[in-house]
Order: sequence, then structure tokens, then C-alpha cells
Amino acid sequence: MMDLDPLVAWSWFFLCLYVGLMVFFGFVGLARVRGSDDFATARGSYGPMFLAFAMTATAASGATFLGLPGLAYQAGLSVLWYALIYPLGVYSGVLLCLHAVRRAGERFGSRSIPEYLGDRYDSEALRILTALCSLALLFYLAGQLLSGAVMFTQLLGLDTFTALCVTAVVLMVYVALGGAHADILTDGVQGALMLLLALLLLWMFLVGFGVEGGFRGMLRSLEAQDPALVAPLNPGFTLFDSRWDLFAVFMAHLPLGLLPHVGNKLWALKSDRDQRRFIVLAFLFGLILPAITCGGILARVLLGDALLDAGNHPNNAIPALFIATLPTWVAALIGAGVLAAVMSTADGLVVSTGQIFANDIFRLSIAPRFPGRFSEAAVDRIGLTIGRIATVLVLLTAIALAWSTRDMNIALLVWVGIGGMMAATAAPMFLGVFWRRATRSGAICGFVAGGATFAVLHLALLDAAWFTGGALASAAAWLEVQAVNPYACATLGIGVSVLTMIAVSLATRPPDAAYLEQVFGE
Repeated sequence: MMDLDPLVAWSWFFLCLYVGLMVFFGFVGLARVRGSDDFATARGSYGPMFLAFAMTATAASGATFLGLPGLAYQAGLSVLWYALIYPLGVYSGVLLCLHAVRRAGERFGSRSIPEYLGDRYDSEALRILTALCSLALLFYLAGQLLSGAVMFTQLLGLDTFTALCVTAVVLMVYVALGGAHADILTDGVQGALMLLLALLLLWMFLVGFGVEGGFRGMLRSLEAQDPALVAPLNPGFTLFDSRWDLFAVFMAHLPLGLLPHVGNKLWALKSDRDQRRFIVLAFLFGLILPAITCGGILARVLLGDALLDAGNHPNNAIPALFIATLPTWVAALIGAGVLAAVMSTADGLVVSTGQIFANDIFRLSIAPRFPGRFSEAAVDRIGLTIGRIATVLVLLTAIALAWSTRDMNIALLVWVGIGGMMAATAAPMFLGVFWRRATRSGAICGFVAGGATFAVLHLALLDAAWFTGGALASAAAWLEVQAVNPYACATLGIGVSVLTMIAVSLATRPPDAAYLEQVFGE
């Protein structure tokens, strides 16, 4: 009989425990689902502490727990700026919009961020446009599945395709059962586990775990490999080589907390009185979680540049670090913690993407066009069924995307999906909260302009050769360089979106005062 590798054996043991717990929460969520609204939002069901764990876990994602350490493995200390700045951007955006989004969402009964934007501007066109563009978040979901596959491949010895399927099946079972309740229940538990894991890696980094000479020895080893690895800004790494790049990271993440899979959790908070406590806790937890990035730097010291060789990938930095430095059973247990980070974002993405079909397309666009054909109970029942079927279809599509992009850095892969959404939604969301003069036409034009700008820049569709000399040629050349930086492309898209929306709003008829009172009235 062939001996089973101890790491694989322990990993299977903890995986079975983890999957059993997640499926249990799926059935708990199923018992709490009273209709399609409950499946979509779990409205008013959770307190600030538990929801803060859940939202922080959803915002962190596999990109944080595998992609960022992978970038740190490649670029060194300069990536720590990202770990510090991105939660500041995310939770600043949530803080700015939390009260207004909850108030208007409760007043109109919104079940998704696309529906909220449609209600805010009284625009079916904007709602449908936002919902359809939200399908780009499938790239984000693909990144999470790829993160799960990395863990399964490293710890369970599975091939990549099988690992992708296992990740998707686990998600499919508990999300299809309990919807938003299962999403939040599992994310709350996973968020607490992720915080412990981040604190462990921060401690390992600060003491220089496994490195002769401790923390100082770690820095000396990094500098010996490449002096750029210890520079505050890495001149050889385009994403983190200037102050502009750091500003772009902050700006690009401002709308992240209001993307559909994260923003829908704002409606699950039990009481408006809990808003301040919720945002303080979520902000605190959000600052701690990116400490996982430190593990990528420690991995570079202990493993050298082995993960840059053909057949390896920097995405593997964290599991490789655990395998190299910790007892087998501990490495397997912590691997389950990283898997939790992956699932915590993926389940929210599955729920919110499924709601595009169940809520934004069927309930709000198809059913109203057949008055008298569907009773309210029938719409609710059919919407619930569509949401569950969409869960399966969304995951199958994401598997295909993950397989086709498996060689990309996970942190950069997810930005293929969310970068355009952030650039498009920033102006309608933020100006819609603070500016009563914002109009329906302005919001639609701003949305399209922001998303299009991100696409043109990130796909490198702008050619500096079109311009001959002068300021335009210099500007085009600079924009061409930004193509590889999704954060810079998103920031520029946000700027274009805001300016376009302001200009069009001022040039078009002001919104109806009575409707604004519905939106803003206390």
C-alpha cells in the first residue's frame, strides 16, 4: 500500500472539516430564507461585529491572501504600501456612502447595487447597464477560484482543473442553499479565521521567522538578492515605482466597498444605530488583514527566487512558505485559513452575480412587462429559483475563465473585472450621495465614460504614435505606460467619469424635487 504524504493527509482532514462546516451554514441559511429578498440581501439580520467580520472577509479575497504576497515576493517592501493604502481607500468609500445607501435602499427595497443606482436616478436604463456590466465581475470570481485551486494543488496534490472544480462545487452547494444568509454566516466565521492568520504572518515577518539574524537578517538577505527589493519604491516594478502609483491605489479602491458583492451586505445590518460601530470594526479588521502581504517578503528570503522559475509561480508564495517553515499539520490547518479567504469573496460574488438574472433582469425588467401574468408570490418564487440556477451557471462560466487565465497573477486578474466597474460606478455612486443636482443623463454618461476609459487604457488601445510631438504626444506616451497598471487605469477612469457626469448633469434638466425628497428625505 502506498504511503500518503502527511501534508496531503492533514490537508484532506482539515478540508473535510471546513467543507462540512460551510455546508452546515448553508443549511442554516436555508432555514432563514423566507423569500427572494432574504436570499438576496438577508436584510436587517446581523449585528455589527459579525457583519464587520463578514464584510472584511469579502473585501479581502484571495487576491489579498495569495495575489498580494505574490506581488511582494516579486517586488519586495514597496508592496507594503499597497497593503496599507488599499483598506484606507475601501473603507473611506464605505464610510462616505453607508448611511445614504442604507437609507435609500430600505426606502426603495433595493436588493442589489444596480437596483439601488436605478432607484437613485429613477432610471431603468442605468440599472440594466450596471447589472450587465457587473457580469465583468466574473473575472473577479475566476480569480477567487484560481486562488482556491492554488491551495488545493499545493496542499492536496490535485491537478489545476480538478482543483478548480472542487472549489466551485463547495461554493455551489452552500450558496445555492442559503444565498446571502449562507454568504454572511460563512464569511463571518472565515473573517475571524483570516484575522488570526494575518496576525500570525505579521508576527513571523516582524521576528524574521526562520531567518538567521531575525528581522535585520531578513532585510540584509533581501538587499543581497536585489537592492530594489528593500527600496520604498521599486524602480524596476511598474505598479509601485512612483507616488502616483500609490495615489492610484487609494483612488481605485474607493468604490470597492460598494461593488455589488460587498455593498449588498450594508442592508444586512440590523439597525441604523449600529452603523458607526460597524464601520469602525470593519475598518480596524480591514487594516489588519493585508498584513498577509508580509508573508510574500518572508517567502522571498527563505525560498530565494525559486518561484520565479518556469513551472512555478509567485502566487504560490504563501502555501510554499507554510510548507517550508511549519509543522505539517499546522501548514495544512493554515492552508484551510487561506482557502477561507478565497471562499469569503467568491460566495458574495456568486450571490450578487446571480441576482443580476433573478432580480435586475427577471423581477424588475421582465415581470413588470406582463401585468397580471405573475402574482407577487409567483415573482418571488420564480426569482428564488432563478437565483439558485444562476449560481450554478455563474460558477461554470467562472471555471472556464479561471482555466484560461491560470498563468496570471491573481491580484491583477481580479482587476480585469473590477477595474472597469469601479471606474464606471464611482461617479454615479459618490455624486449621487452628495450632489442633488446629479441627473439621470449625467449618471449614464459618467458610467459609460468611466468604464470605456478603463477599457481603452488597460487594453492598450491608445497608441502614442498617433500624435506627433508636443504635449499631446507626451501625454499619450505616459498613458501608454499606464496600460499595465490596472489601479492607474481605474483612477483615470474615475476622473473621467466624475468630470463627464458633472458636465452632463449641469447641461441637462435638474431632477424632480419631489423624487429627490424620496431619496434624501429623512
